Amino acid sequence: MLADWSAECSTDDVVLVVPWTPEPGMAAFVDLRQNPYDLDHIPEAEQNPPLLQALRALNAARSPVFTAKCDAWPLADDELASLQLHLDLAPEQATHGFASYIDILWRERALFVSAPQQEQRLVRLTRFAAAIDAPYAALEAILRPAVVDLEGPQEGFAVTLYVKAVGTDAPHAYENWSVALVAMVTLLRSKDFAAS
Repeated sequence: MLADWSAECSTDDVVLVVPWTPEPGMAAFVDLRQNPYDLDHIPEAEQNPPLLQALRALNAARSPVFTAKCDAWPLADDELASLQLHLDLAPEQATHGFASYIDILWRERALFVSAPQQEQRLVRLTRFAAAIDAPYAALEAILRPAVVDLEGPQEGFAVTLYVKAVGTDAPHAYENWSVALVAMVTLLRSKDFAAS
């Protein structure tokens, strides 16, 4: 799997606010730690079973993280061309693509508030992810500022995980994405990753 990370923490970059005030037509924050059965309030999860399973696993009691926002979509032509180029694939190997993102926040407060510690985690995450046998998939992790006010306001950092994949047709691209997403969730929850 192609894996990379970056930081978008300047004063002009987006800050993840949890919970957010939804605008008309926008979904409200769903705290899946407190209400795991509220997955049916997340249309993207209902429409994409692998995303639903990922959210369930990432918000489980033993998970080191919890989630804020997510989405999933077929790749547009420009995204597909860029991913094909980065994965060094022939055009016929990447005729379709699928992607998702999940915003995650570390549950451990000391880790949530520390950009340097999270950067170290992202270095490890991308190193472990690069070893995953998924030649048609890519992970992009972006560190960004976050404000969480669930039990009193806290400022810290969140990570947006983009998982993208391509295939020879739409079903293969979706399957490659699904496999890569499962691998990422398994990695995030693994003892090896937590201990390294």
